[in-house]
Amino acid sequence: MLELLDIHTYYGESHVLHGISMTVQQGSVVALLGRNGMGKTTTIRSIIGFTPPREGQIRFKKREITKLKPYHIAKMGIGLVPQGRNIFPSLSVKENLTMAARQGRKKNGGWSLDRVYAQFPILKERSKLKGNLLSGGEQQMLAVGRALMTNPDLLLMDEPSEGLAPLVVHDIGFIIVRLKKEGLSILLVEQNLPMGLGVSDHVLIISKGQIVYESSPAQLRENEEVKVKYLCATE
Repeated sequence: MLELLDIHTYYGESHVLHGISMTVQQGSVVALLGRNGMGKTTTIRSIIGFTPPREGQIRFKKREITKLKPYHIAKMGIGLVPQGRNIFPSLSVKENLTMAARQGRKKNGGWSLDRVYAQFPILKERSKLKGNLLSGGEQQMLAVGRALMTNPDLLLMDEPSEGLAPLVVHDIGFIIVRLKKEGLSILLVEQNLPMGLGVSDHVLIISKGQIVYESSPAQLRENEEVKVKYLCATE
């Protein structure tokens, strides 16, 4: 579904990503873990085209997208749930969802407003409320719902648990598992180790712009040395 081949990304003359390579298989969840400032969000920005890499290749469904504009990449089937959610506070829940709508390309018709409401019943209840009146967890659900309305094949999720209460984080993890069962491929950028391990099929750790570890969730769960060295966290 997605392949990054030796990408190098810069902010001005600051070299941030140093030869990142990874793959996301169709229908899988890959968790990219790491401390703050290690290059997780830059990896997302490189894929979606906000900060294109200067070197290397990014392929989506076997097509190179490295130098494409973000709107072209989105139209090809990549959805983004950005860090901080970035919903439109002055628009209602329904308006936030419908403004992102793109016709489904799948046999089941893809994601519609009714289908998003079925997935997130609380959004239907809050459909007329302005975005800034929602709780943090509800705003995160709205951000996910908005991305689904673009009918993506691949979902990029940047720190979806950030700033949320533990119970809400559990709900977000449950949503990710449901979306995987729907057939979505997901690249999940996270600092919350338990959630990342709980929902993913494969994990990678990034440190100082390089992939320093790669394994199954079960293997990382048992590797205290790696967790302490690169994540400063244990389950």
